[in-house]
Amino acid sequence: MGAEGTKMDDDFLKMEKSVIVIHSLLVELLSKTTEFLQPNPAGRARLSMLNTMSRIRGQGKWVGYPQTEGMLGDCMVHYGQELGAASEFGGALSGVGEALQQVAQARDTLDVNVKRTFIDPLQDLHNTELKEIRYQLKKLNGRRLDFDYKRRRKGKVPAEEVRQAWDKFTTSKELAERSMFILLQNDVDQLSRLAALVTALLDFHRSAHRILMGLHGNLQARLTAASNKPERRFRSKKIRIRSEHNGSIGFYHQPSIAGEPFTVLPPRPGSPVSCYADSKLVLDQPCCRAMYSFHPNQEGELDFNEGDVIILTNQVDANWYEGTLADRSGLFPVNYVDVLVPLPLP
Repeated sequence: MGAEGTKMDDDFLKMEKSVIVIHSLLVELLSKTTEFLQPNPAGRARLSMLNTMSRIRGQGKWVGYPQTEGMLGDCMVHYGQELGAASEFGGALSGVGEALQQVAQARDTLDVNVKRTFIDPLQDLHNTELKEIRYQLKKLNGRRLDFDYKRRRKGKVPAEEVRQAWDKFTTSKELAERSMFILLQNDVDQLSRLAALVTALLDFHRSAHRILMGLHGNLQARLTAASNKPERRFRSKKIRIRSEHNGSIGFYHQPSIAGEPFTVLPPRPGSPVSCYADSKLVLDQPCCRAMYSFHPNQEGELDFNEGDVIILTNQVDANWYEGTLADRSGLFPVNYVDVLVPLPLP
């Protein structure tokens, strides 16, 4: 009505602006975190219904949206079993599938931990403290307008009504200001929630790294064993057929060398571990395969040929290993070998 409205002090306006930013932040942060855990919309819907306390206390079992690692692992395990234990590839496929299933379980644990320690506390903050502050600010704005209206109509509105409007306005301002101050000063809780998110991510990646490192060592050992197997050459078998004229049984085949259908050949000269095929490989301890021959001139260095499998005993530095081949020990360059089973971490 032409008169200037009641203005809030600068500190109040700064706190109000910060509260508005926090409200927008929580709405988007909760949405983005859930989308990060479950990119699939159906997975996000299920995650929002997850009762974490029931699962943690063992009161209920939640079946989440299938993790992508788990779906790939299930596929590998299925076809690994179809190929059978006699197949090296089938056995390796089952091993990789089981490892991926373990990674999927670790991701399930990540979902539960992030929801319990990060999403739920922020959702609670949004639904309680922040909701109350927004209600108080809305109420304060209404009382300010009421006071300004009655103040402008001075002389037409009783002084007592103006005083009561002022008292209600100042009371609402104090309540809103105190609530905003408490929220904005509570950085410890907000930081602890961020730390909990990072901890959950670290736990997941540590678990996935441990699972995949074990799988990598197992696959390298399988590869070494498969490389040492003698090569077989195909020989066609005779086919037994019954004569259409007299019912007698005969054989039909292409000319071939008599003998078994498969002939065992010595390892190929260029195969990865051909010169070590007649030795017993030790695959349950750190070892490596020589990619090139190494014939040193210095005392204390280990002489070996391409394809030799060397037992690793120590890594001297970034450029040299120490190892054993047959009854000889010595140093050799890191870039001359391919590690099959790595040395344990210090």
